[in-house]
Amino acid sequence: MSITGTSPHIKDTETPVPPRPKRFAGLGGQNVSLIGALVFVLVLFGLLNDNYLSLSNMQVIAEAATITGLLAIVQTVVIICGGLDISVGSQVGVASVVSAMVFTTSGSNPFVGMLAAIGVGLLVGLLNGVVIVYGRVNPTIATLAGLAAYKGLAQLLSDGRAQGYVLNDDVFVFLGRGKIAGLPVMVWILVVTALAVHLLLKYTDIGRNLYAIGGNDTAARLAGIGINKYLVFVYALIGVVCAVAGVLLTARTGSGQPVSGSEGLELKAITAAALGGCALKGGKGGIGGTLLAVALLGCLENGLTVEGINSFWQNVAQGALLVVAVVIQQRRSGERAVGLPH
Repeated sequence: MSITGTSPHIKDTETPVPPRPKRFAGLGGQNVSLIGALVFVLVLFGLLNDNYLSLSNMQVIAEAATITGLLAIVQTVVIICGGLDISVGSQVGVASVVSAMVFTTSGSNPFVGMLAAIGVGLLVGLLNGVVIVYGRVNPTIATLAGLAAYKGLAQLLSDGRAQGYVLNDDVFVFLGRGKIAGLPVMVWILVVTALAVHLLLKYTDIGRNLYAIGGNDTAARLAGIGINKYLVFVYALIGVVCAVAGVLLTARTGSGQPVSGSEGLELKAITAAALGGCALKGGKGGIGGTLLAVALLGCLENGLTVEGINSFWQNVAQGALLVVAVVIQQRRSGERAVGLPH
């Protein structure tokens, strides 16, 4: 008996259909969502205010987001390796005060002031790393203590008020208000820092080891990775970048700021990193998503300000965005709710 028809259940002779390529697959779902949210914010506030999308306002947004962006970049690195740094805002305040005060006392030498700020930033970062690694203190607790201690140090050094005046110096003016190829110098510093850290994470053994430490520190240790060395390095890097941000804050405001301009930066940095796709348990994240989140936060904050909305609501929005980002992470990871069955 022969089979003259083709059974619908026989698949051997069918030509396989290749899978359709997903659009924007290279961007990642998280980044596509951020781009969509950013476009929505731009369109919304552009319709509400004719000047919102002007070139001058875009530059204002970029300059205002630079310091947050620098901190978000290094926050991304430390979260990737399973840590956290809540003290970044206070570190910026210390560096800002030191840069202005040393500038004033050194005969108005801007480079001495900047080097002093970077040196202090390096020491503070190393101190955080040593306390966390060798003191075996939880990173959240250690840097929470640093948040208070470094804020107090900045206030003690400055007597609680702005110090120095740097707008009569060409170097500080160039950093705070200069442009290269039409873009503010501050933005160029952010771009160069972001590119350097991206290359470090993606194309070097250091970056691969940081992801390994955050993904599974036990396996990383068994693989021979010096976890302590890497963690101290990361916190030292945070201190240096915070010092650069502090110098830029001084250049932008014209004086050393112990609190104003730096308070609350830690929340913005952590929110940007979480929105950008960093898993707060470590092992996942990237600079591209973080920068998109920084742009989203900057555009949202500027839009609310332009529309005259109470600044307190900006804090509410940042807190809400952080919660949303963490909820999305938890849902994607498939982790069960605390205290509930699977």
